[in-house]
Amino acid sequence: MARPLEQIEAEALQLDENDRARLARRLLLSLEPVAEDPAEIKKAWIEEALRRHAEMESGEVEGIPAEEVFRELRATRR
Repeated sequence: MARPLEQIEAEALQLDENDRARLARRLLLSLEPVAEDPAEIKKAWIEEALRRHAEMESGEVEGIPAEEVFRELRATRR
């Protein structure tokens, strides 16, 4: 008999940070289709980077300073 999701979540949250990260990565990878050709993945990342750069240059998207992002991240970890 399968354990309830709530029990599995509670147990996973008891893991240390590194083990939780490893588990999260494995779970996410299990949801993604089988990896494509590495060259295709690289091409897709380059296209995405160029698209994001164009959005920033056009003013369509406004960046957030890294120090602000990290400050907010640290505040949520307390």
